[in-house]
Amino acid sequence: MPEAVLTPYLGVHDCAAAIEFYRRALGAEETGPRFTAPDGRVGHAEISIGGSRIFISDEYPEVGALSPKRLGGSHAALHLQVPDVDETARRLVDAGATVLHAIADQADGERRGTFLDPFGYRWMIGQMTEAPTRKEMQERIGGGFRVD
Repeated sequence: MPEAVLTPYLGVHDCAAAIEFYRRALGAEETGPRFTAPDGRVGHAEISIGGSRIFISDEYPEVGALSPKRLGGSHAALHLQVPDVDETARRLVDAGATVLHAIADQADGERRGTFLDPFGYRWMIGQMTEAPTRKEMQERIGGGFRVD
């Protein structure tokens, strides 16, 4: 039996624009067929970011496929490790993302920031800069959390 593979499926309010945004901001490549309905909505498309596959489509409220724009936000966030977090952050902002948390060194050894894309999804962009021990992480964060 093949290994399980998890593929996020994003619903957006303008799929064609989202694909272009992810291409400019994150280097996404459209890798699969794009299925377009007679009314012009994209029913399914596939992109790849750094080798990770993401499915994406326009909203289809008639079957419960709603975008963050319609819902007033998304509870989900996507985490992407990149080779150059500062350059990726610049590209995100240049393409239209909003900075929620600026790039900063984190207790877990990752340099990371959080961005909101124009389609309502939060992206945590990070680059590992060191590999601290659990003890070092605990010392960095203090008593607010426990590192197990």
